[in-house]
Amino acid sequence: MIGFFLTRVILMVVGYIYPAYECFKSVERTRPVVEQLQFWCQYWMIIAVVTVFERLADTFISWLPLYSEAKLAFVIYLWYPKTKGTTYIYSTFLRPFVAKHELEIDRNLNELTIRAGDTFFLYWQRALAYAQTRFYELLQYLASISRSSRS
Repeated sequence: MIGFFLTRVILMVVGYIYPAYECFKSVERTRPVVEQLQFWCQYWMIIAVVTVFERLADTFISWLPLYSEAKLAFVIYLWYPKTKGTTYIYSTFLRPFVAKHELEIDRNLNELTIRAGDTFFLYWQRALAYAQTRFYELLQYLASISRSSRS
């Protein structure tokens, strides 16, 4: 149990805090190096994909022995300069997949954005109508109290 928590803490530091800091340094340079920016963008894309798949498959894979340690090793493999794991994973797997499905992904994201906007607008209208109704009821109540106190 302690090993699990220790691995999680190390994973947070090595997989998120250190790369975020390195990304910050790359972005904030007076003359950013394009290769470094590209590397860290690729790293974060891979981490995003891994995180999504991990959340979806967590029940099936989290019980595997040494799963957390394997994930930690994978994250180190990604950013460690000698392995160039991010470049390999991105150019071998992620880039070809996204390039092949780019139009479909764009279409689905556009449709999702439109639906989300429509849904938000619908609920916003309902909330405003509800608030307006309650406000008028409050005004009517206050007016009735005012009339009854004059009598």
